[in-house]
Amino acid sequence: MRNKLTVLIILFWVAFNVNAQQTNLAELPKPQREFRAAWIATVANINWPSKPGLSTQQQQDEAIALLDMLKKNNFNAVIFQVRPQADALYKSNLEPWSYFLTGVQGEAPKPYYDPLEFWIEAAHERGLELHVWLNPYRAHHISGGQPSESSVVKKHPELVYKLKQGYWWLDPSKKGTQDLSAEVVKDIVKRYDIDGVHFDDYFYPYAEYNGGEDFPDAESYAAYQKNGGQLARGDWRREQVNVFIQRVYKIIKDEKKYVKFGISPFGIWRPGFPESIKGFDQYDKLYADAKLWLNEGWIDYFMPQLYWQVNNIPQSFPVLLGWWQNENTKQRHLWPGLNSGIGGGEKNSDEIINQIMISRGMLPKSPGVAHWSIAALTKNEMLRNDLLKGPYRTEALVPASPWLDDEKPLQPKVTLADRNTDVYIDWKPADKRDDFKYIVYTNYGGKWSYTILNYKSRFLLVPKVSYADAAKLIQQPLQSIAVTAIDRTGNESAVEIINVDDRSSTN
Repeated sequence: MRNKLTVLIILFWVAFNVNAQQTNLAELPKPQREFRAAWIATVANINWPSKPGLSTQQQQDEAIALLDMLKKNNFNAVIFQVRPQADALYKSNLEPWSYFLTGVQGEAPKPYYDPLEFWIEAAHERGLELHVWLNPYRAHHISGGQPSESSVVKKHPELVYKLKQGYWWLDPSKKGTQDLSAEVVKDIVKRYDIDGVHFDDYFYPYAEYNGGEDFPDAESYAAYQKNGGQLARGDWRREQVNVFIQRVYKIIKDEKKYVKFGISPFGIWRPGFPESIKGFDQYDKLYADAKLWLNEGWIDYFMPQLYWQVNNIPQSFPVLLGWWQNENTKQRHLWPGLNSGIGGGEKNSDEIINQIMISRGMLPKSPGVAHWSIAALTKNEMLRNDLLKGPYRTEALVPASPWLDDEKPLQPKVTLADRNTDVYIDWKPADKRDDFKYIVYTNYGGKWSYTILNYKSRFLLVPKVSYADAAKLIQQPLQSIAVTAIDRTGNESAVEIINVDDRSSTN
């Protein structure tokens, strides 16, 4: 009888522990997934550097301050403008150093450093993706000083037109234009450890850049017709941009498949789509058929600039977002751009938080937004604080991109060591080339939480006891931990739960 009782107790103990482990597995939290980005504009020194000609140290200090602010407020991406006017905020053999760095186009920073290399390393150390933002057709900006001899304006005058406002613009229909801009993209993707390539809404220029007159490409269109071209001029212009967008996507994937390609077009495709929408017609004025790019999946993320308020009927934020989602036939990431600096104060915070929550509700499988621009965050303390107390309270991973890669990275090898009142968690990556982030899960008193760490992290020291109350009267012991790897496209490795007390583990 005693032996039977002992067997029953053992069986009960085994069943209880198996059930407890299954419960632990079931309760392991899924980290929040949401794209949280801010644009950092360098053209006209809008965001960085604050003016041309700063020292290297001053430029780097300003960059670190911006990235630290994003990290502190639980952002996970930055969209950094590296080609504002057919120039480079990085070492390039194709185009000159940017005027907006030094005040002289073609002059490198002194003491020398590569700003893009610096930004990438600093962003990744803070767990932020870095997407390079390029303007494919703007040759020279009115605030960009004198074009140098190495500017495309001087080197290839056959590719550019000077517009009435003073801008120089590349002709999108010219093969030389497409070859140059495509080669710039390829060069950056090949040489730099970036996470994305980004274009904004500037394709053919806005009409006011040329005093309200049409883009001066009559000679190019006449040559097209002479060679047998049958498309109307507007369709022909759109086709030039379409061909280029397809080409860029292929170039990126041929170099590094995990590098995402995103575009942030003007937020309205055409007036009347949907019916209540009124406003600017990018299809007919910028010759950007943004709907086609989304329909065809020529991008990995689509970021229409929905810079209007929720209750603005002719350009309502949720109405436009819903229309774009209906056009998202390939189910790419749809992360709207927000005008996050609409005036500051409580009304500003309410509007932006409402737009974030609407986006989450309408796009639950892949939520995310981008904030125009980082200045809205640096200047509006209330907005920063309200985001951090509200929708950005916890850290979040960038949503995965399964069409690029859906294979899980390998699990890290984890060991634990007793450090008196703490536990030292140490791990070794199975393939550090594939790992981009790590997640350390900790279970105190049956409740799991997690910490997201960057690609360089290899250890974490955690206390053996946490407290369930502010007075530190109710202790919660550390029961178990787990460490997973996140790869460049957002896939998470398998989970191995390690029980702290007996150092045992279960898959």
